[in-house]
Amino acid sequence: MSSHGSVICIVGPTASGKSSLSELVAKQLETSVISVDAMQIYCGMNIGTAKTPIEEREVPLLMVDCANISEEYSVQMFQMAARAEAHKLIDAGKTPVFCGGTGLYLDSIIDQMEFPSGSIESPVRTRYEKLAEELGAEGLHDFLASKDAASAELIHPNNVRRIVRALELLEEGKSYAIHHKGLKAHTPYFDAQIWGLTMDRQRLYERINFRVDLMFKQGLVEEVQCLIETGLSEHCTAGQAIGYKEFFAYFAGEQSLEQTCELIKQHTRQYAKRQISWLKRDGRVRWLDMDQLTPEDALKMIIAQHSDVQCQ
Repeated sequence: MSSHGSVICIVGPTASGKSSLSELVAKQLETSVISVDAMQIYCGMNIGTAKTPIEEREVPLLMVDCANISEEYSVQMFQMAARAEAHKLIDAGKTPVFCGGTGLYLDSIIDQMEFPSGSIESPVRTRYEKLAEELGAEGLHDFLASKDAASAELIHPNNVRRIVRALELLEEGKSYAIHHKGLKAHTPYFDAQIWGLTMDRQRLYERINFRVDLMFKQGLVEEVQCLIETGLSEHCTAGQAIGYKEFFAYFAGEQSLEQTCELIKQHTRQYAKRQISWLKRDGRVRWLDMDQLTPEDALKMIIAQHSDVQCQ
């Protein structure tokens, strides 16, 4: 058992109903929801990240709107801030409810996980970022493979930020592959009850498609245009978010709005598949079949288990 307190985590792929269920649980327990979403932290990225509007929130929603779109907000920064919010709730006698589908971010909070040192503005990082501009993503990946093949195998050739990080680690005498292996070990920081939402894959994909269509009706195009005018670019982390990155080609006149919409749906479905794969690796997850359960049924199960844990 961890000495840092108990938390409830509600996880699952995008569009599975995590936010609404998390809010039900938090309302029942008179606590707050802590968002575990790598992109909801950015101010102004509301519609495309499915951030619950302020006027619709029935409980406090923490770890949203923490950074400007031009900022680089690392998982280490997220870990520190989210844990601080959780400790405030625990100290007040409340149980934090974590909600999200960004696997590494959740693991970094609820498990003992230390990140290597390295400033965003470090000269080494800057040097490799410039090299990436010269060689391109695949060229930089080949460069990493020539120095650390094991690490290169773990990183997608288009993931420039992670390739740069792996090269930076090499300069510190460390291997990304070995570091990555250590990150996957589960040594609890919090005592976490982890509940995963699952449903038929085709139904999930239909929900994703419906959500994307709804985002367009709610003003996603205008939101992205406004963000671009205020500094959102392809070169910042926020600009790589699904639902935003697809618009750069649209505003450049390289694709239609219909093509942009279909790309967002496709990328979101692919992301959901990766989320499911990540979560299925974690044997601690208790799965809730939302094809068989109503949100109220799921709420009762979560509250009952929480009560049992509190009585132990």
